[in-house]
Amino acid sequence: MKIKYVMFFTLIVLVVFSGCEHVVKETPLEKTFNHTNWSYNAGIYEVNLRQYTKEGTFKAFEKHLPRLKELGVKILWFMPIHPIGEKNRKGTLGSYYSVKDYKAVNPEFGSLQEFKDLVSKIHEMGMYVIIDWVANHTAWDNVWVNEHPDFYTKDSTGDFTPPDGTDWDDVIDLDYNNQLMREFMLDALKYWVKDCNIDGYRCDVAAMVPTDFWDTAREELDKIKPVFMLAEAHEPELHFKAFDMTYNWQLKDIMNGIADGENDALDLVNLIEVEDDEYPPYAFRMTFTTNHDENTWNGTTQERLGDASETFAVLTNVIEGMPLIYSGQEAGLDKRLKFFDKDEILWKKDPMFNIYKKLLTLKSKNQALWNGEKGGQTEIIKSNNNKNIICFTREKGRNKIFAMFNLSKKQRSVEINNEQMKGSYKELLTDKTVNLNSKEKFDLPAWGYLVYYN
Repeated sequence: MKIKYVMFFTLIVLVVFSGCEHVVKETPLEKTFNHTNWSYNAGIYEVNLRQYTKEGTFKAFEKHLPRLKELGVKILWFMPIHPIGEKNRKGTLGSYYSVKDYKAVNPEFGSLQEFKDLVSKIHEMGMYVIIDWVANHTAWDNVWVNEHPDFYTKDSTGDFTPPDGTDWDDVIDLDYNNQLMREFMLDALKYWVKDCNIDGYRCDVAAMVPTDFWDTAREELDKIKPVFMLAEAHEPELHFKAFDMTYNWQLKDIMNGIADGENDALDLVNLIEVEDDEYPPYAFRMTFTTNHDENTWNGTTQERLGDASETFAVLTNVIEGMPLIYSGQEAGLDKRLKFFDKDEILWKKDPMFNIYKKLLTLKSKNQALWNGEKGGQTEIIKSNNNKNIICFTREKGRNKIFAMFNLSKKQRSVEINNEQMKGSYKELLTDKTVNLNSKEKFDLPAWGYLVYYN
């Protein structure tokens, strides 16, 4: 099913019928950077530091590292750690994404040295650190406002302005036509990699910033150390020179639609085919059921996905892409966390911890589940009920997975006749050995799933 790419350049010919002119657009498909080796078998975990503990500090969070290591997390993504603007602040604590100083830490979280110590501790435990970077806009009282007012976009009256088309009135837009501003921004990006030894960035609203800036930034950062770059965006071209990974919002939307009864398994299969067509094989796509935006603004996984929450959590871990776990998901997070105020996560034992642990452990060892070109390609297996059931295999080297999901609210009997399924496997949750023939029948409860691996 995977569509083979012609590397280096794909020629897309646009025929303009008036005048019979032919316009040829060259789109490079061969990336100009290398993924870090440690990212190929990784899952990613988003840290909402403010809400993670009562204290909301680097020091308090450090106590959770052994638990996250046990969970199988490899990349820790910290929401912005910078001081938050006070002018036009929203709520009592403000938005993480209203940055007052790109080269400082929020004193509410601790000191710069405490952050450096945390990074060192995370590295000692075999995990990696990326931090959120807000390059499109700053707080109204950012240090640049008085020192370099020309760094900012102005409205028709010459005043600072929020990003166009948004209601983000606690921030003001940066002007990327200003080359000196670009140099300052790049210098700040280099600072955290060079001085604090972080491993990369998650770049907020990355598509709102000129792509050529990110291309330059990636090249310069890699000169310091190989970094991992995640774009909060979906555009395929961001993968060519700048970003390892983009958001798979499309998958999230399909999952929400299936839970609501507006989409079905056929729509998911179609999405997989479209993804294969639009994204190069080396592109990492971040798969998720929630994150800080989804949780706060659109609802908890239980609100949006209901009884399908666990099913889709498993799906995001076995489909192509890098799975994300948001703070508290492993503890059954069941509330919308406030965005501008304190709202501590309630930590409790939940079955999802062991499910995520099983999935992340399997991903780290089973190459069929690895990311990008080092992972297995998705091969859809048809059944007697393709509208409600999705079945697929992924295979790489000596490893293979066979997965089946009932994407409906009813129990389904599934019949499959396909040689691709045949083999000896272990079942994900029980580790029991299962021998499958080319012709099998399965009974799946509502929102049920089976994941077999070898």
